[in-house]
Amino acid sequence: MTAAEVVKAADELREAARTNTPCAPVRTYVSGLEAAYAVQRVNVGRAVAAGRRIVGRKIGLTSPAVQTQLGVDQPDFGTLFADMAVPEGSPVAAGRLLQPKVEAEVALVLGSGLPHRDCTVVDVLRATDFALPALEIVDSRVADWDIGIVDTVADNASSGLFVLGGTPVPLTGLDLRGVRMTMTRGGEAVSEGTGADCLGSPLNAAAWLASTLAGMGDPLRAGDVVLTGALGPMAVAAPGDRFEAHISQLGRVTAEFATEGDAS
Repeated sequence: MTAAEVVKAADELREAARTNTPCAPVRTYVSGLEAAYAVQRVNVGRAVAAGRRIVGRKIGLTSPAVQTQLGVDQPDFGTLFADMAVPEGSPVAAGRLLQPKVEAEVALVLGSGLPHRDCTVVDVLRATDFALPALEIVDSRVADWDIGIVDTVADNASSGLFVLGGTPVPLTGLDLRGVRMTMTRGGEAVSEGTGADCLGSPLNAAAWLASTLAGMGDPLRAGDVVLTGALGPMAVAAPGDRFEAHISQLGRVTAEFATEGDAS
């Protein structure tokens, strides 16, 4: 891996986002997770320099089946920016994303930072202010979702947008491993799962993320939103679609996609 190859891959992904035209897989230019995260850091740095504000992180690849498919044995992560947050009830404009898909997750909002490289579930519990039901609208700048682990990591973990439910739930007495999720599209169930389907528990995923980021010298901070990973399969989104996820003990959250020509 050379610095020029990292920048080339970052340029391809940035141009795809700018022009709303998917690019070829960037594994053509770089290989390995170290290189993929280097590409991700280049574009995150560019975004911050352009004035975008980091508000948290997302965790991906929390399903063992997906890890096996991509040939990895751990999750991945990406960065959340303030302009990725969609208020519940505000439709996502047609054409804002390239090839969106939706998945339901548990979001944690931190009241304090997690600086330890050996973060435990207890540390996560103590640091978390509250949980919320969430819908992550994932996207890929790579054409036809032709991605491997290098492509998705380089592409900010295939991040797009996210919607948070509006009623915070404290973790006291909450069994995140046992929560059950059903997500519908237009009233038809398209995804189901449990907290245990997310790396054994969303808390396990958050502890992994906290340890990993602390080891990189960029720990989770007070106020961060953590999208802990999908509780079930993702579903393709199209203009006019309305998604609703119900997560037991946490409540409901919805996401809507405007139709073509809708100015919303």
